Amino acid sequence: MTLTTPHPRTTIPAPLSLTDAVREVGQYGTRTEAATVTRTVLTSLAAHLPPEHRAPLSAALPPETAHPLLTAPPAPHPLTAREFVDSVAAGMEVPSATARWHVTSVLTALSCQSDVVTTLLLACLPPGYALLFGRAELAAAG
Repeated sequence: MTLTTPHPRTTIPAPLSLTDAVREVGQYGTRTEAATVTRTVLTSLAAHLPPEHRAPLSAALPPETAHPLLTAPPAPHPLTAREFVDSVAAGMEVPSATARWHVTSVLTALSCQSDVVTTLLLACLPPGYALLFGRAELAAAG
């Protein structure tokens, strides 16, 4: 099976929860799998965000996803986008290609649901994360 990077869906219905959006974008078989992937990726991402920027992100997420974002300990140093994907791979014990699929599915779904949160996140992260959010135009500009 060849994994390709999920493409952002421009028509994700507004009332769709983030977990359901991740399930759709990432083509996960169950809501439980999508919820696990979402929680894991966002908790890993939260460790790389300044504490004062975690609240706006958590406010845009379901309560079960938001709590780990607020309590994740800070990472010792910023990671490049590739290092971030590799850290998710290690934490989930999956190959890097699978982790990239998970990360891109979650961040693309988030990007489709909230431009404001995505812009805030990209401003807090090192350069190179735009593609993970399905924002190729920003990656090309940077």
